[in-house]
Amino acid sequence: MNLIRDERGQGSVEAAVVLPVLFLAMLMLLQPGIVLYDRLVMGGAAAEGCRLLATASGDMGGSCEAFIRHRLAAVPQHDCFHVHGGGCSWEIELSGDEMVQTVTVRIGNELRPLPLLDAGARLLGLTNGRGNLEIEESVTMPTQPSWVASSELGLAPSSWIGAWAS
Repeated sequence: MNLIRDERGQGSVEAAVVLPVLFLAMLMLLQPGIVLYDRLVMGGAAAEGCRLLATASGDMGGSCEAFIRHRLAAVPQHDCFHVHGGGCSWEIELSGDEMVQTVTVRIGNELRPLPLLDAGARLLGLTNGRGNLEIEESVTMPTQPSWVASSELGLAPSSWIGAWAS
């Protein structure tokens, strides 16, 4: 007896199996992309903050922090990029000025993991008590380039001016 096979609907069944797996794979690739974007913006803002802090004379910590927060505005105020509800979660620490050897800027942030990935992040212990991921970026830079630090004239700009005038 020869049975006739009906292949109508085979594509629908295959799509019903493949599409959820494809969407889950895309979701799993999206979270690391978000974290990478946050870290890139935070690293750039910290580096620019270090350059500003290295030339800061006196108490300019408030204006340096305001500049860094302005640069961090490139991160969307959505919980999966940057938790912003009830107050900003940017933690900015500045240390040093033009009178020390190095300056450091540390920026910390919290972001909420995407759905389905939050359970896995909790199981792996990657989240804090609020269920958010914590990321941190820290940049340390010298206040003077190496050629200035090794100069016979020292670190005082007034001595350089005297050397150029002669």
